[in-house]
Amino acid sequence: MYPSVSIALLPNVMIPQVLIAASVTPIMLSILAQGESYGYAIVQRIHDLSGGKIQWSDGTLYPVLHRLEAKGLIASTWRTSDVGRRRKYYRLTDRGHAALEVEKRNWLDVHRILAQLWGLDVSYG
Repeated sequence: MYPSVSIALLPNVMIPQVLIAASVTPIMLSILAQGESYGYAIVQRIHDLSGGKIQWSDGTLYPVLHRLEAKGLIASTWRTSDVGRRRKYYRLTDRGHAALEVEKRNWLDVHRILAQLWGLDVSYG
């Protein structure tokens, strides 16, 4: 059998790029499902949620936002923030909400498979 490794023992290990690339759409859609946001705030939210294990740059973020907008999954509007800066705010569209539901099902299916293989208890829908 394989030795078990506690994630807590690996606090500074970054998430591999291939997993980040695969999860970029569901992460972005999930963040925007919580409410509209702008680039820097999205990057900070991802950093905070991952405990610093995912660090997106502008070069990562904006191509993803543009791709999702081109697919009609998100929409954007320019507005002036409370501090007077113009920012582009992004929000999920109806089509984006539907796409997020598909992403959730897919990722939960993958999670369920891995949990079974690893002998973990998974008890959700």
